[in-house]
Amino acid sequence: MGNQPQALRRFRLRDIVEDRRIALMLALGFSSGLPLLLVLGTFTLRLAFSDIDVRAIGLFSYVALPYSLKFLWAPAIDRLNVPVLGARLGRRRAWMVTTQAAVALCLVLMAVSDPKTNLALLGLGAFLVAFCAASQDVVIDGWRIDAAGSDFQGILAATSNLGYRLGLITAGAGALFIAASGGWMLAYLIMAALMLVGMVAALLAPAFDRPRAAPTETAGRSRLWSMRRAVLEPLTELHGRFGTALWGILLLVALYRLPDFLSGVMASPLYRTLGFDLKEIATVTKLYGIWVGIAGGFAGGWALARLGLFPTLLLGAFLAAASHLAFAWLSAGAPEIWRLTVAISIENFCGSFAGIVLIAYMSSLTSPAHAATQYALFSSLYALPGKLIAGASGFIVAAIGYPAFFVLTSLVGIPVLALCLAVGRRSGRSGTEATPTGASARGLSAEGNRATGAELPSTARAPGAA
Repeated sequence: MGNQPQALRRFRLRDIVEDRRIALMLALGFSSGLPLLLVLGTFTLRLAFSDIDVRAIGLFSYVALPYSLKFLWAPAIDRLNVPVLGARLGRRRAWMVTTQAAVALCLVLMAVSDPKTNLALLGLGAFLVAFCAASQDVVIDGWRIDAAGSDFQGILAATSNLGYRLGLITAGAGALFIAASGGWMLAYLIMAALMLVGMVAALLAPAFDRPRAAPTETAGRSRLWSMRRAVLEPLTELHGRFGTALWGILLLVALYRLPDFLSGVMASPLYRTLGFDLKEIATVTKLYGIWVGIAGGFAGGWALARLGLFPTLLLGAFLAAASHLAFAWLSAGAPEIWRLTVAISIENFCGSFAGIVLIAYMSSLTSPAHAATQYALFSSLYALPGKLIAGASGFIVAAIGYPAFFVLTSLVGIPVLALCLAVGRRSGRSGTEATPTGASARGLSAEGNRATGAELPSTARAPGAA
């Protein structure tokens, strides 16, 4: 049955039940979001409550670097098969099961490693979790793109984002509540077991792998030349469209969320220093804070629709930087729950607002022919500088204290605003390419890409969802 014309086909609530891709995407999004906090916020809280020095906690932020470098091995995951499993499950599903099983095993390693006696082994486990989880993200994104045509991508992306948030709540508030009652080993073992949610979804998912044309390169250089083209062509295309302005654009993407990455590593040690216990931190920062962040994301989408990309880009840069003054205010006062709630409300709302705006801006820079690779480049670049510098945050706090540190992170927003004014109006698309309905011009093949049945219209697309 062919897809109905967009004007005649509207999203229905029963589509959620009738199309199993939505339920599968929810589970895969959960599996994608679960490991993140276990090597970031929850992990740093575990170190802080084990009385690890704040400078060492800052250095441990480097274990999450694979999330920012995944574009380096993404082409290999997209081209190589997992031995044995690849022939049985297909390339995408085989990689999903493999990476999910690897994440679970590495979480078990983190569970049995005591920070006070095996800190190096715990750090190694966290690094391996980040590497395997980042690889899982690459293949889940590839399955999502292969599983549906452009008109269905909006609802799948929004569903994935919901599952991702549920994973964050589980690994944040859930893990902290378990740790407060039964200890960190039990918390991490349960998180490892929950990776079965994604593994079951991967096994139940249809194999939507796209058929690939036979290689036409000569035998001597086919594999190497194919990899070079996969990496270099999207970069040269970007330079061809933007010229020297591309360097300013890349700098803007790299610095836009820098204040968040700098302050995020020190937030957990701050809570511990102020005297909040695990249950208070879990309730306010990991449970309540997640929903405030979701509200901030919706506000960012609304602002993009009402104000346009450039004004919202400026507003997001200002809010993301200024919100860190709330942490400076928190760190200078008494450890009261209402003060923590106010600070988290401001920080999470503004941070999510800026995050949605940055996603929209990065999406506007891609070209239809290289959208996936170029977006992977931008999404890796935006987090890389912050994670590289964040390792020094513990030393800065030790030298100047928490209040001055968070004021300093706010000041980083000044050059970001200047870059927004300089290059923020540049967009990689024009005409129909910049609109949701223009997505159909990307030339996605229906063969091997679309499931049978009617698709949801582009009007169901969540603004900035990713």
